[in-house]
Amino acid sequence: MNTSKYIIRNAFPSEFEEIGKLLIRVYSQLEGFPKENEQPVYYKMLANIGDFTNHQETELLAAVDDNNTILGAVVFFNDMQYYGSGGTATQEKNSAGFRLLGVDNIARGKGIGKLLTLACIKKAAENNQKQLIIHSTLAMKTAWKMYEKLGFKRSEDLDFMQGELAVFGFRLPLISQI
Repeated sequence: MNTSKYIIRNAFPSEFEEIGKLLIRVYSQLEGFPKENEQPVYYKMLANIGDFTNHQETELLAAVDDNNTILGAVVFFNDMQYYGSGGTATQEKNSAGFRLLGVDNIARGKGIGKLLTLACIKKAAENNQKQLIIHSTLAMKTAWKMYEKLGFKRSEDLDFMQGELAVFGFRLPLISQI
């Protein structure tokens, strides 16, 4: 797997709309994931993904190739109070999280999801967070193996229901670099 040709960087405001469209495309095509007419508020949030960057310590990361084509994205939260999920995750202290990771269909299987995840792990560790929190659904179960290989563990206390959709929490303990 040659991932050296991909760069993970902060998305530019001029790219927010394109990233929102990419995430809507990715999420709406997931088998078993609610469609836009079933969860319009969720899809509106995806369309306006750049709004997350209005919060302090929140970044929208983009994976781009050497032509600067956006192949994937994720929102990194260095402060869980801005995480915006259901359940108890927003009350976690000394914790970072990421949400809304998506990779364009044309770029699947090239390690981009892993690169985005590793970038979030690195940011959390550099900020001396004690853990990294994520959520996933059964429709995204293919990613669970990758998360588990990277050390994430299921954390049922973080689970919640988003309407009719079960959302599952994971934690990655981080060892302080100090």
